[in-house]
Amino acid sequence: MNIEKIKVRTEAGQLLEVVVYDKRADRIQVVIGEGQHSVKCDLSPTRNALAYAGSVMGREIIYERSREQVQADIDRLNPNLRQSSRRR
Repeated sequence: MNIEKIKVRTEAGQLLEVVVYDKRADRIQVVIGEGQHSVKCDLSPTRNALAYAGSVMGREIIYERSREQVQADIDRLNPNLRQSSRRR
């Protein structure tokens, strides 16, 4: 099983590598931390759709990729999913 990891930026400017739990163009769900101390976070597209932002324990995190780039990543990683939805 492939575990997808992405890098997000904190409000302090640090880069964190987090595990992707669920990835869609309208929402990315990530897990921060490991084991018992892990926390899930929902990242939603910003108003201009140039990044995704979310909050974990009162701190903001930002994934600096646009909605179109994320959709392209999803299509590239699983092309069968895109084709099956068009056939309906």
